[in-house]
Amino acid sequence: MLASTMLATHPTAPAAGAARPLTTALALVICVLLLATPPPARAGDGVQRLNNYLKGLTSLESNFDQVTFNADHTRMMQARGTFYLQRPGRFRWEYDSPNKQVILADGDRVYVHDLDLEQVSHQSQNKALRGTPALLLVDGGPISRHFTARSTPSSDGRDWVELTPKAKDTDVVKIELGFGRKELESMIMEDSFGQTTRLDFSATRRNPRLDPELFEMEKGSMDEFLSLD
Repeated sequence: MLASTMLATHPTAPAAGAARPLTTALALVICVLLLATPPPARAGDGVQRLNNYLKGLTSLESNFDQVTFNADHTRMMQARGTFYLQRPGRFRWEYDSPNKQVILADGDRVYVHDLDLEQVSHQSQNKALRGTPALLLVDGGPISRHFTARSTPSSDGRDWVELTPKAKDTDVVKIELGFGRKELESMIMEDSFGQTTRLDFSATRRNPRLDPELFEMEKGSMDEFLSLD
């Protein structure tokens, strides 16, 4: 699985039990934004908000703030950056702090680029997504085939929906999505390592015209890249 394999071979990869930015990026972008067919829902609930949010979505740009906690609820990682989405199958996830890192999917391969160390790891997109929620990038099936979705009670005025993967071989245990008046505002993800990651979004632009070069890795010589195929 790319989320564990790629980061395990990367010089700046966190030790076991540390935050996994690639898992977070794939879970967010694929599970939340690339689902082709939303499930049936009762009007006015969180699932209906997800349904409405996905209708007509072709591209997205948003800033994010991320906090990750371990199983003991100790804060492990705090980061911020920007992500870009272009359906189908392309995204760019930029971490500006604490370290500069780019996670990019171009429809063929997924790259992890450490800008400080000038190192890149990559893997075929089909292989990278196998056994993960990101499989939906290439599968394109309805959400009900891969997830159980249900609305959950709200204590903050937002509409919340919970997605539980039906597959057993994924790092993601549960994803909760919080919708404000107009946009997706928060995501809380729990993984099989007991970690919880919260992302809050701001300055979101829906269906902007994005530069295609955002989803192209500056390859130079492919010999400089670490292939995990």
